[in-house]
Order: sequence, then C-alpha cells, then structure tokens
Amino acid sequence: MAPKNKPAEKGKGGGDKSKGKDASAGKSGGKAAKGAQSINVRHILCEKHSKKEEAVAKLNAGSKFDEVAREFSEDKARQGGSLGWKSRGDLLEAFANIAFELEASTTANPKWAECKTSEGYHLVMVEGRK
Repeated sequence: MAPKNKPAEKGKGGGDKSKGKDASAGKSGGKAAKGAQSINVRHILCEKHSKKEEAVAKLNAGSKFDEVAREFSEDKARQGGSLGWKSRGDLLEAFANIAFELEASTTANPKWAECKTSEGYHLVMVEGRK
C-alpha cells in the first residue's frame, strides 16, 4: 500500500485531488529547498478520510509525526511512517509533487502536507534532502 516501490503514475491525473496545502499552518513559509534529487520521507497513509482527519487532529495537537504514524498509518511503513530515501521516480506522482516541495523538518516539530493518491490519503513529511 505504500508509494515506495511503485512506479510514478505519469498522466494519471484524473481523480487525483491533491490539496497541496501545507497543513502546518504556514510554518514552512514557502522555503522549500530547490533541486533535491532525493528526499528522506515519512508518511501516514489512511484509506478513509475520517481516519486521516483523526491523524491531522493529533498532529495539530502537537503529537510527534512518528507516533501518529504508528497509531494511524495503514501501510507497511508503520514503524514511524519512514519510507527512507526516495527519488521522484520512486513515488506516485501526486505524492512526489507534494513531498519534493516540503522543507525538511523533524518528527517532533514536523512541517507536513497532505495529498490523495490511488492508495488513499497521505500525510507527508520530509526529514532530509540531497
């Protein structure tokens, strides 16, 4: 169910409702690093919108990203939601578009965003860029 190990979905924009908004209330300030070839990414995957909203509420209440991932993520990356280092081509297109725009942050103070893919609803954060 994880976007890792999936080829990028090129040209499958139909039905994708990526929100592309930074759900951390503007903390990133639009300062995403440009030109990264790969990112160290975490995510929380929820099949149902209501479950994703519960996870969002926990994050907004100050919970650590990895703890919320362990509780809510429905993917095999439940160990804190870590997908590891990924290049753009390793991820679903909508996921990659959001993830590569995010500024690096920590699980204790995450700067995250959300998107919807064929897999479900993702809350995405990036820990490193190179």
